[in-house]
Amino acid sequence: MPEVDPAELLGEQAREDLGQMPEVSEIEIIRHYTRISTWNYAVDHGMYPLGSCTMKYNARVNEYVARLTGLAEAHPYQPERVTQGALRILQMLSEQLIEITGMDAITLQPAAGAHGELTGILMVRAYLESRGNPRKKILIPDSAHGTKSSDGGDGRLCGREPQIKCGRHGRYGVAGSAGER
Repeated sequence: MPEVDPAELLGEQAREDLGQMPEVSEIEIIRHYTRISTWNYAVDHGMYPLGSCTMKYNARVNEYVARLTGLAEAHPYQPERVTQGALRILQMLSEQLIEITGMDAITLQPAAGAHGELTGILMVRAYLESRGNPRKKILIPDSAHGTKSSDGGDGRLCGREPQIKCGRHGRYGVAGSAGER
Protein backbone atom coordinates (compact mmCIF):
# COMPACT_ATOMS: atom_id res chain seq x y z
CA MET A 1 0.00 0.00 0.00
CA PRO A 2 1.32 3.47 -0.78
CA GLU A 3 1.94 5.84 2.10
CA VAL A 4 -0.93 8.26 2.67
CA ASP A 5 -0.87 11.42 4.75
CA PRO A 6 -4.13 11.28 6.78
CA ALA A 7 -4.12 15.04 7.39
CA GLU A 8 -3.92 15.69 3.65
CA LEU A 9 -6.65 13.17 2.93
CA LEU A 10 -9.02 13.92 5.83
CA GLY A 11 -8.16 17.48 6.80
CA GLU A 12 -9.46 18.42 10.27
CA GLN A 13 -11.08 15.02 10.68
CA ALA A 14 -7.74 13.23 10.80
CA ARG A 15 -7.05 11.70 14.24
CA GLU A 16 -3.75 11.96 16.02
CA ASP A 17 -4.68 9.30 18.56
CA LEU A 18 -6.58 6.14 17.63
CA GLY A 19 -7.85 5.70 21.17
CA GLN A 20 -8.52 2.22 22.55
CA MET A 21 -7.92 0.21 19.36
CA PRO A 22 -7.14 -3.46 19.97
CA GLU A 23 -3.87 -4.92 18.80
CA VAL A 24 -4.69 -8.04 16.78
CA SER A 25 -2.82 -10.12 14.27
CA GLU A 26 -3.73 -10.36 10.59
CA ILE A 27 -5.11 -13.88 11.05
CA GLU A 28 -7.34 -12.70 13.94
CA ILE A 29 -8.76 -9.95 11.74
CA ILE A 30 -9.40 -12.39 8.88
CA ARG A 31 -11.11 -14.83 11.23
CA HIS A 32 -13.21 -12.04 12.74
CA TYR A 33 -14.51 -10.74 9.43
CA THR A 34 -14.99 -14.23 8.01
CA ARG A 35 -17.04 -15.14 11.09
CA ILE A 36 -19.27 -12.08 10.93
CA SER A 37 -19.70 -12.54 7.16
CA THR A 38 -21.53 -15.79 7.93
CA TRP A 39 -24.16 -13.81 9.81
CA ASN A 40 -25.48 -12.65 6.44
CA TYR A 41 -27.68 -15.50 5.33
CA ALA A 42 -27.18 -16.53 1.72
CA VAL A 43 -28.47 -19.21 -0.61
CA ASP A 44 -25.11 -20.97 -0.41
CA HIS A 45 -25.58 -21.34 3.36
CA GLY A 46 -28.96 -23.08 3.16
CA MET A 47 -32.53 -22.72 1.96
CA TYR A 48 -34.41 -19.47 2.52
CA PRO A 49 -37.71 -19.66 4.35
CA LEU A 50 -40.82 -18.13 2.79
CA GLY A 51 -40.25 -14.69 1.37
CA SER A 52 -37.30 -13.29 -0.52
CA CYS A 53 -38.57 -15.31 -3.48
CA THR A 54 -36.73 -13.41 -6.12
CA MET A 55 -33.50 -12.94 -4.21
CA LYS A 56 -32.97 -16.54 -3.26
CA TYR A 57 -32.45 -17.66 -6.85
CA ASN A 58 -30.10 -14.87 -7.94
CA ALA A 59 -26.93 -16.67 -8.86
CA ARG A 60 -23.63 -15.25 -7.65
CA VAL A 61 -22.70 -14.47 -11.25
CA ASN A 62 -25.74 -12.17 -11.53
CA GLU A 63 -24.68 -10.34 -8.40
CA TYR A 64 -21.18 -9.94 -9.84
CA VAL A 65 -22.48 -8.59 -13.15
CA ALA A 66 -24.82 -6.15 -11.40
CA ARG A 67 -21.79 -4.60 -9.67
CA LEU A 68 -19.78 -4.04 -12.86
CA THR A 69 -18.67 -0.48 -13.52
CA GLY A 70 -21.19 1.13 -15.82
CA LEU A 71 -24.06 -1.03 -14.60
CA ALA A 72 -23.88 -0.51 -10.85
CA GLU A 73 -23.97 3.27 -11.23
CA ALA A 74 -26.72 3.33 -13.89
CA HIS A 75 -29.62 5.64 -13.10
CA PRO A 76 -32.98 6.03 -14.87
CA TYR A 77 -32.42 9.78 -15.34
CA GLN A 78 -29.05 9.45 -17.07
CA PRO A 79 -29.00 10.71 -20.66
CA GLU A 80 -29.48 8.04 -23.35
CA ARG A 81 -26.01 8.70 -24.76
CA VAL A 82 -24.38 7.29 -21.59
CA THR A 83 -26.73 4.33 -21.08
CA GLN A 84 -26.43 2.64 -24.47
CA GLY A 85 -24.52 -0.34 -23.04
CA ALA A 86 -27.14 -1.03 -20.36
CA LEU A 87 -29.96 -0.54 -22.89
CA ARG A 88 -28.26 -3.01 -25.25
CA ILE A 89 -28.07 -5.60 -22.45
CA LEU A 90 -31.80 -5.16 -21.76
CA GLN A 91 -32.58 -5.45 -25.48
CA MET A 92 -30.48 -8.61 -25.83
CA LEU A 93 -32.10 -10.14 -22.74
CA SER A 94 -35.56 -9.36 -24.10
CA GLU A 95 -34.73 -10.91 -27.48
CA GLN A 96 -33.29 -14.03 -25.85
CA LEU A 97 -36.29 -14.49 -23.52
CA ILE A 98 -38.66 -14.13 -26.49
CA GLU A 99 -36.68 -16.76 -28.39
CA ILE A 100 -36.53 -19.15 -25.42
CA THR A 101 -40.22 -18.84 -24.49
CA GLY A 102 -41.64 -18.57 -28.00
CA MET A 103 -43.74 -15.59 -26.90
CA ASP A 104 -44.41 -12.56 -29.09
CA ALA A 105 -43.22 -10.14 -26.42
CA ILE A 106 -41.99 -10.02 -22.83
CA THR A 107 -41.58 -7.35 -20.19
CA LEU A 108 -38.63 -6.59 -17.96
CA GLN A 109 -40.72 -4.11 -15.99
CA PRO A 110 -41.62 -6.00 -12.78
CA ALA A 111 -38.93 -5.46 -10.19
CA ALA A 112 -39.52 -8.59 -8.10
CA GLY A 113 -41.87 -10.59 -5.90
CA ALA A 114 -45.36 -9.15 -5.61
CA HIS A 115 -44.68 -6.75 -8.47
CA GLY A 116 -43.90 -9.70 -10.74
CA GLU A 117 -46.94 -11.63 -9.55
CA LEU A 118 -49.24 -8.69 -10.21
CA THR A 119 -47.73 -8.21 -13.68
CA GLY A 120 -48.33 -11.89 -14.45
CA ILE A 121 -51.92 -11.76 -13.24
CA LEU A 122 -52.61 -8.63 -15.30
CA MET A 123 -51.11 -10.28 -18.39
CA VAL A 124 -53.19 -13.43 -17.94
CA ARG A 125 -56.33 -11.37 -17.37
CA ALA A 126 -55.66 -9.29 -20.52
CA TYR A 127 -55.05 -12.46 -22.55
CA LEU A 128 -58.25 -14.14 -21.34
CA GLU A 129 -60.29 -10.97 -21.91
CA SER A 130 -58.88 -10.68 -25.45
CA ARG A 131 -60.22 -14.17 -26.13
CA GLY A 132 -63.65 -13.30 -24.74
CA ASN A 133 -63.11 -15.42 -21.64
CA PRO A 134 -62.76 -13.05 -18.66
CA ARG A 135 -62.18 -14.75 -15.35
CA LYS A 136 -63.34 -13.56 -11.95
CA LYS A 137 -61.54 -16.00 -9.65
CA ILE A 138 -57.95 -17.02 -9.09
CA LEU A 139 -57.14 -20.27 -7.32
CA ILE A 140 -54.47 -19.67 -4.68
CA PRO A 141 -52.95 -22.36 -2.44
CA ASP A 142 -53.19 -21.80 1.30
CA SER A 143 -49.39 -21.88 1.47
CA ALA A 144 -49.15 -18.62 -0.50
CA HIS A 145 -47.49 -15.94 1.57
CA GLY A 146 -47.58 -12.15 1.89
CA THR A 147 -48.01 -11.36 -1.79
CA LYS A 148 -51.57 -12.70 -1.94
CA SER A 149 -53.02 -9.23 -2.50
CA SER A 150 -51.12 -9.06 -5.78
CA ASP A 151 -52.79 -12.32 -6.77
CA GLY A 152 -56.21 -10.74 -6.46
CA GLY A 153 -56.81 -11.57 -2.81
CA ASP A 154 -57.66 -8.01 -1.86
CA GLY A 155 -60.84 -8.24 -3.96
CA ARG A 156 -60.05 -5.39 -6.34
CA LEU A 157 -58.62 -7.43 -9.19
CA CYS A 158 -60.68 -10.57 -9.51
CA GLY A 159 -63.14 -10.64 -6.67
CA ARG A 160 -62.66 -12.95 -3.71
CA GLU A 161 -60.28 -15.73 -4.65
CA PRO A 162 -60.95 -19.31 -3.60
CA GLN A 163 -58.18 -20.69 -1.44
CA ILE A 164 -57.01 -24.23 -2.17
CA LYS A 165 -56.31 -26.23 0.98
CA CYS A 166 -53.38 -28.59 0.94
CA GLY A 167 -53.71 -32.13 2.16
CA ARG A 168 -52.01 -33.86 5.07
CA HIS A 169 -48.80 -34.42 3.07
CA GLY A 170 -48.64 -30.88 1.66
CA ARG A 171 -50.11 -31.81 -1.72
CA TYR A 172 -52.89 -30.06 -3.62
CA GLY A 173 -55.60 -31.73 -5.64
CA VAL A 174 -59.05 -31.38 -7.12
CA ALA A 175 -60.67 -32.38 -3.83
CA GLY A 176 -59.37 -29.23 -2.15
CA SER A 177 -61.01 -27.01 -4.73
CA ALA A 178 -64.26 -28.90 -5.43
CA GLY A 179 -66.41 -26.51 -3.42
CA GLU A 180 -64.84 -23.43 -4.92
CA ARG A 181 -65.45 -23.98 -8.65
